[in-house]
Amino acid sequence: MTESELTQVEADTLLHMEKVSQDNVTWLFPDLGGAIEVPLISGNQREAFSLDISRRRIALTTKYQMRGRQVVVLARLDFASPHRNPDGVEIGIPHLHLYREGFGDKWAFPVPQGMLSNQDDAWQCLQDFMRHYNVTVAPNIRKGLFT
Repeated sequence: MTESELTQVEADTLLHMEKVSQDNVTWLFPDLGGAIEVPLISGNQREAFSLDISRRRIALTTKYQMRGRQVVVLARLDFASPHRNPDGVEIGIPHLHLYREGFGDKWAFPVPQGMLSNQDDAWQCLQDFMRHYNVTVAPNIRKGLFT
């Protein structure tokens, strides 16, 4: 197992552990074509996380991603295009990539029922994503002019 690989138990533990804003920086929710990486820390301050938000200009898509241990993608909510899993099964839009031991973030799953309260609202999807993955003290992210 390489440094960037986790056991499934480790990944699940990190994904569901309490996360809080690491600082008081004000972040601007990215406009189309923009991206930010927001640092988070576990409630016990032993684990560092990154909340990545990117919005593509050409495909008009948004992606929310939670990373642990600097490089390991634990969860990614993707609105880009359907995803074909390693077993050949195609998952529609939106879909959720979850860490899977031995595969990293290569597997996607349908978004769980009730996770997103309004999938057409990028700002609300961010709030739902943070709530679902236990961000209990949200970072200070401001809506942009075109959010």
